[in-house]
Amino acid sequence: MNALKTALILVIATTLAACSQPEEPPEAPAAEEAATPTAPPVIESNPNRNPYFGDLHVHTVYSFDAFLFGTRATPDDAYAFAKGGALTHAAGIEMKMKKPLDFQAVTDHATYLGMLPVMFDESTELGQLPISAELRAAETPEEIGEAFESMLPRIGGTLEEPDDMLDLDVVGSAWGKIIESAERNNAPGEFTAFIGYEYTTSGPDFENLHRNVIFRGSEAPDIPFSRLDSLNPEDAWDWMDGLRDRGIEALAIPHNSNGSNGWMFEKTNQAGEPIDAAYAEQRMRNEPLVEITQVKGTSDTHPLLSPNDEWADFEIMPVRVASPLESQPQGSYVREAWLNGLAMEDAEGVNPYRFGVIGSSDTHNAAGSFEEDNYWSKTGLLDATPEMRGSVPLDEGEVGSSSIFGGGSTDEEPVGDGPRYSDGPAQYWGASGLAAVWAESNTREAIYDAFRRKETFATSGPHIPVRFFAGYGIDAALLEAEDVIAAAYATGVPMGGDLIADGEAAPGFFVWAMRDSDTAPLQRLQVIKGWVEDGQPNERVFDVACSDGGAVDPETHRCPDNGAAVDLATCAISGDKGAAELSAVWQDPTFTPGQRAFYYVRALENPKCRWSTWDAIRAGVAPREDMHATIQDRAWSSPIWYMP
Repeated sequence: MNALKTALILVIATTLAACSQPEEPPEAPAAEEAATPTAPPVIESNPNRNPYFGDLHVHTVYSFDAFLFGTRATPDDAYAFAKGGALTHAAGIEMKMKKPLDFQAVTDHATYLGMLPVMFDESTELGQLPISAELRAAETPEEIGEAFESMLPRIGGTLEEPDDMLDLDVVGSAWGKIIESAERNNAPGEFTAFIGYEYTTSGPDFENLHRNVIFRGSEAPDIPFSRLDSLNPEDAWDWMDGLRDRGIEALAIPHNSNGSNGWMFEKTNQAGEPIDAAYAEQRMRNEPLVEITQVKGTSDTHPLLSPNDEWADFEIMPVRVASPLESQPQGSYVREAWLNGLAMEDAEGVNPYRFGVIGSSDTHNAAGSFEEDNYWSKTGLLDATPEMRGSVPLDEGEVGSSSIFGGGSTDEEPVGDGPRYSDGPAQYWGASGLAAVWAESNTREAIYDAFRRKETFATSGPHIPVRFFAGYGIDAALLEAEDVIAAAYATGVPMGGDLIADGEAAPGFFVWAMRDSDTAPLQRLQVIKGWVEDGQPNERVFDVACSDGGAVDPETHRCPDNGAAVDLATCAISGDKGAAELSAVWQDPTFTPGQRAFYYVRALENPKCRWSTWDAIRAGVAPREDMHATIQDRAWSSPIWYMP
């Protein structure tokens, strides 16, 4: 067996170990035996690092909107689900994943944290408020949607404005319970539970600027910073810097840039002033990662921004968050932000956008929905059925759920005189996504440190591990090393790193990915390059590894079509097409010494049915014609930056 196969088998073994559920604990010892002191568990550490998959964006009963949507699951329930348990949806269905997760954070909204359960209790002072009675009276999906809309003006204020609905004692109590749950469920070496919350700010017209704040250890502030303290993310960074000075380490992860209408990745600060070094340094100190994919769409790129990328039209959400208003692509997508960061660095010497990527779910059911054939969407009672999600036609006289999140018509006729469908935002949502890291062990410290160094990747749901290294000693000879991964770490830099120029030398890249055995095989591996030339941003997609014995065309840099197909009558996929794993050592044929560039990996599965097609087949109707019938799930690595 050659060295590469040996190394990859070791990687596969650690992957399976990382994704496996811990064994059931033994029965409790007798009382006299229980008093015997036991040694702390030995936590194995792998210097080559293991892949760990998790979710850093989960809402439970303490989020005002999740509670309105019918979710009553607690943080403990959410962690039990993440560990492989079953959880009951607000509509009564069972939610359970095929594979457990390795880590998770409950990230309830800091705004009105824990207030709704108290307001729904008529025996409390808050329960006597008129708004509380109005919210309690909402029972149907339409009424719940209206109740949610009635809350939106209230969550845009600051603490200087009087607010009879806010009780910081209630907020502090809920926050304490979230912290206690994370502490209870954190099991070093087996499962990592992070303390976290969501800072849910936005512009005046629903320009999404939401962030999740994740804490490294057990230390956390008494009250989380919310939009009621400030709508400006820069103030949140100041607050986090202050926490760090007190020994409380945390980072923030922006999400749904796709719904920001260009605000997330602007070329100015919040005041409209040019970005300077202090801004860039503070943003990267506090926000080293961005959530590139989740249920409310994917923020990698957009067909209008990447017209030559055949895979750019992937789970695009065209509207803003909690609004039917369109979201402009410019300033809203990750790849363009990386390109604009390079341009700023060339022109001004500053780059606020050298971030890595993760995925997560943004579930408001306390349970992420990651599987196309096992999909329960996001918002409890408001999208619990295929009809509400817009994937199955409405019955005669049935009202659609499109009024939820900002209004709109209650139904539509997408194709000529065809059937009516609900026209809500759920039609754009997807079974996504996962946060993933390469870390020495499954502990808070090791995984958080991977966040900090950006050795992270994202997937749109499947457990697809991806490796990516760049270095001047990475070539075909690397594959003959006794330990390929150790040699790659010694010779180059992993995803998320900076590769400093070495004169005129061109770097080599090592790329590897393995399929998720519960989904579709891999079709191809790609390296996506971005660079700036004469002040103009450029990008190019290179296929670097093909399945089914295919070879990359040296002119088009594309693999041949492997012929993988999907039977839309049954959702059966080609069983004889695709690869269990793919790898390559690659050099950039367009490399220019001294020219700043970033490179990142995209691993593509074979096509399979999208969740909406599964809904249609199970209902015995044709898939909705203006929805994608199939999907190619994928993984994205964090970039490697070539730095002259």
